Amino acid sequence: MGLLAVAGYAQKQVTIKAGTVVHLQAVNQVKAADVVEGQTVDFRVVQDVTVDGVCAVPLGTLVKGVVSEARKSSLAGTKGRLTITIDRMNLDGGESVFFSNTAVRVTGKNRTPLAVVAGIFVWPCIFIPGTKAVMPAGYEVQAMVASNATIAAK
Repeated sequence: MGLLAVAGYAQKQVTIKAGTVVHLQAVNQVKAADVVEGQTVDFRVVQDVTVDGVCAVPLGTLVKGVVSEARKSSLAGTKGRLTITIDRMNLDGGESVFFSNTAVRVTGKNRTPLAVVAGIFVWPCIFIPGTKAVMPAGYEVQAMVASNATIAAK
């Protein structure tokens, strides 16, 4: 009986191939003005990743991104900028799946020309800020697996 119980929990080794697309979604809204470089941002897998009919990465798996640029909008129409880098996904079994060049870039709108031209005629207009960089909750990202990753799937 004990042998059957162990067999029921056996894990199968599967290889997630390089180039596999993993669909992610931002868990929370992130504003460039509210974060600092190096801060982590949460994403969730929104579609099971299956290999040979086996679920290698289940829906809901948490993926961490890191803020690599956070610039809030400022005077003279300068736009806000936000960049979040997603380089890997750590799985429950301790394995990591690395992504290639997955970065989320969000920018506000540049209002520098408006601020400068209006500032020539009415000096306080130079204080018109650019718009903020905001990544809304639910923002979708497609991450691509960088190299083959062999993991234990349930």
